Amino acid sequence: MTSVVVFDYGTGNVHSAVKALELAGADVTLTRDRKQALEADGLVVPGVGAFSAVMDALREVRGDEIIDRRIAGSRPVLGICVGMQVLFEHGVERGVDTEGLGEWPGTVTQLRAPVLPHMGWNTVTPDPDSVLFRGLEGERFYFVHSYAAQEWTLEVMPPFPKPRLTWAEHGGPFLAAVENGPLVATQFHPEKSGEAGIRLLSNWLGSLHD
Repeated sequence: MTSVVVFDYGTGNVHSAVKALELAGADVTLTRDRKQALEADGLVVPGVGAFSAVMDALREVRGDEIIDRRIAGSRPVLGICVGMQVLFEHGVERGVDTEGLGEWPGTVTQLRAPVLPHMGWNTVTPDPDSVLFRGLEGERFYFVHSYAAQEWTLEVMPPFPKPRLTWAEHGGPFLAAVENGPLVATQFHPEKSGEAGIRLLSNWLGSLHD
């Protein structure tokens, strides 16, 4: 059975994530223990609220180091919602520029939409080679956010595989998911996305041993 740690660092929809991953077939542990977080087959980093608060909470328990070490060792990590946003270099909220984890270049900014937050079900446009969305074309996923990464600037050269980008629209295009080697993230909440979310998590679990 695939072992997954949901990183419990004081923010995020942790209990729903645990339940959804269990339904998807994982052996799930909710913890902030460094050793378990480093050794699990997969690490899930949820996040809700302000970018700066999530970064503070992560750094307080050295979660930034754990994520960095896992990625350096090609150990899978899944970021959810603000857990995706903090993977970028910066987040700007209400005029405050906060340094992120810097795993990907770019800045998370407010959506250019007349109605915020973007809350509810929305379709996405997956990368044709997506593993996450295999068999889920046309499905809707549940979003709750006012900020997102709205461009992708990382240039990846062979022999490294090209990142798979999935987009959605709310006032303009934004990144709904990224699959970049061991580092995968979704702006929506798979744990709140019903059967489609469970199947997406199952696709992620199936990729951990590829």
